Amino acid sequence: MQTSRLKLMCFHFILLITGLVNILPILWMVMNSFKSENDFSINPLGWPKHWNFNNYTAAWEVANLGVYFWNSILVTAISIVVTVLLGALTSYFIARFSYKLSNWVYGLFIIGLTIPIHATLVPIFTIMKKLHLLDTHLSLILPNTAFHLSITIFILVGFMKSFPKDIEESAIIDGSGIYRIFWSIILPMTRPALATVIIINFIYNWNEFLFALVLISKSGLKTIPLGLANFAGTETKFQTLQMAALTTALLPVLAFYALLEKQLVQGMTAGAVKG
Repeated sequence: MQTSRLKLMCFHFILLITGLVNILPILWMVMNSFKSENDFSINPLGWPKHWNFNNYTAAWEVANLGVYFWNSILVTAISIVVTVLLGALTSYFIARFSYKLSNWVYGLFIIGLTIPIHATLVPIFTIMKKLHLLDTHLSLILPNTAFHLSITIFILVGFMKSFPKDIEESAIIDGSGIYRIFWSIILPMTRPALATVIIINFIYNWNEFLFALVLISKSGLKTIPLGLANFAGTETKFQTLQMAALTTALLPVLAFYALLEKQLVQGMTAGAVKG
């Protein structure tokens, strides 16, 4: 009993240290985003003497964050909708229907998890160039959708397989077709898992940098990570403005996670409970 309690305390201590290691740099960034440049240079580790909210308005204007935010929201939203829709439909047919090639099809998608995304950068650049899609949002949406389908299908298939067959059999007796069953029964039941894949896709798509760097050169089409990198490179002396811009870019991720937190926890624990 004593050994078990000691192990639990050690586990909680490790979690606490890990949490602090992850959150302290973010808190430091947020704290310094409210300082003046002079205050930051004198005391980079202390609290601001005067809370300067003007850094955020200045960073928004100087870094052109409005344009970059809109581009990131557009690319991320379309990528998520397409990925989740295709992933949910594919997962439904893999998980709920038995046919000869179902395991092979599922295996092909799982193999996609082993492919390093950025190893395909050169072929994708060549394809986009031949299709005349360079410097378009579509050049980011298509790779985002393709590469994140594997993890989406992997999570949704495992979740959908836990549903009892009786649900669909009852719906078929009542006269419901395949797509009616999917939209009205299966999809609502999959909400916890959908929240999980939506958050995963959102974080990946929102933070994607390398594809945007290679495939997008027009300033008006750049996403927030690329815009922040350009801002940091051109405005090196304004460090508090950079931190204000970074904090602003972080807010949508935190808000999105907070919005779907309950569903995310349900999605991550449901498989273990049902299994």
